[in-house]
Amino acid sequence: MEKKVSLILAAALFSVTACTSTLTEPENNMGISNKEKAIAVLNSIETGDQQAIAYINPLQYTQHNLAVGDGLAGFGAVLQALPKNSAKVDVVRALADGDYVFTHTDYNFFGPKVGFDLFRFEDGVIVEHWDNLTVKSEQPNPSGRTQLDGTVEITDLDKTEENKALVTDFVDTILVKGEFDKLTNYFDGDNYLQHNSAIADGLSGLSNALAAMAEQGVTMVYSKNHIVLGEGNFVLSISEGTFAGEVTSFYDLFRIENGKIAEHWDVMETIAPKDQWKNVNGKFGNL
Repeated sequence: MEKKVSLILAAALFSVTACTSTLTEPENNMGISNKEKAIAVLNSIETGDQQAIAYINPLQYTQHNLAVGDGLAGFGAVLQALPKNSAKVDVVRALADGDYVFTHTDYNFFGPKVGFDLFRFEDGVIVEHWDNLTVKSEQPNPSGRTQLDGTVEITDLDKTEENKALVTDFVDTILVKGEFDKLTNYFDGDNYLQHNSAIADGLSGLSNALAAMAEQGVTMVYSKNHIVLGEGNFVLSISEGTFAGEVTSFYDLFRIENGKIAEHWDVMETIAPKDQWKNVNGKFGNL
């Protein structure tokens, strides 16, 4: 017998798991952090590891990826649709904030992608999931950076709330209200590392990119921030708005250093029309 259960078999077994899994038993949950559980669930997309499914509540799993059906059945259907042995998962960053865990991942998931996943836990198991995915760029940005490289070390745990407050104010003041005259308040001069695939480092790179967009008639509008989560020097902001006239979900990850924004990663995803949704939970539901 093969050591690894195939993805097809793993998907077929979900219905059995949902009926028989005893998620509250100590052997399933004790000694394993929520962060480790979230990583295990993501890795199971590649490996078919059945133990990871025990970290999802089979009776209450709300899905906010609008291309996936609700519950474990929806997750299983997606795995069944994946070409055999095509899935690859490399979790680059994983961070926790209370009952939430968010990850930054390098995927091969119906093609090369970069994504953020957000999981909400109750009583040690996952009950809700949000994400943002985009096609992985084949080339580095103008400063030679990729969508996933850069700092991974989590530091300054004692400054988590302070850093979250800084990002909350930045998103509200700059991205939502558009008060760009205050932009320099949030940065250490031009010392700013950028991982957006089309933008160079520094405020100068950001300004040049915005100017180029304006010349092309492309607008980027943040209309509402839904949640800000963080662990130490990393803070994730989830917002909605429009990009080039399309309704868009914005996930922005910031690294804070000495009270200033020092590094940025992001994923923008166009939100499909409602008649194409495979669940009714909404992209930002419950955030």
